[in-house]
Amino acid sequence: SSGINAEYGSNSAIIFWQWINQSFNAIVNYTNRSGKSEIPESLLLKSYFAATGCAVIVAMGLNRATAKLPTLVGRLVPFTAVAAANCVNIPLMRQNEFSQGIDVLDEAGEVMGQSSAAARSAVLQVTASRIIMAMPGMALTPIIMNTIENKTNWFKGSGSRMKAPAQVLIIGMILTFATPLACAIFEQKSSISVNRLEPEISEKLRKKDPNAKVLYFNKGL
Repeated sequence: SSGINAEYGSNSAIIFWQWINQSFNAIVNYTNRSGKSEIPESLLLKSYFAATGCAVIVAMGLNRATAKLPTLVGRLVPFTAVAAANCVNIPLMRQNEFSQGIDVLDEAGEVMGQSSAAARSAVLQVTASRIIMAMPGMALTPIIMNTIENKTNWFKGSGSRMKAPAQVLIIGMILTFATPLACAIFEQKSSISVNRLEPEISEKLRKKDPNAKVLYFNKGL
């Protein structure tokens, strides 16, 4: 995040840092998926390049579009690119869940089936929390840095070398609080209404417990 924010103006830096960021995100998204469904290697590579390509295209396109706008606007481009990439990266890295479904459990912890509806809900929640997680660090840091640069001489002359460390420090401090808060927005053990589930799962649950209203699933991270 620090590298993306610090080098937002250079095309080569945009490509490098977005690649680094999306490579890390791809690993996190795959290892923290719901359940243990395997994804073919070819599909993983397609998902990885699609997400990285999306981030680079959005970042470079917005960078060009905002070239003549105030500096602060340009500094918010990295966040927009990362948010767009998350909307691609997470669903693609977990796309097998859409077709195979994820386990849905009753109150007693018994698996009632595999639901694609629950998988869609899980991916939507994780995508939203990841964007919210990135927002404070990538949106507030540019504002803070822009204010410091406009009102002080801290980063002028020899002090310019301190810009990158300062951004790392600011983002690190923000993420210390933003990460657990964003992860806590949606419960790890999420619930879904019986009415939103596939007919065969709803029918199986009603036979076991006619009064049951929801089933539970692990949304992943």
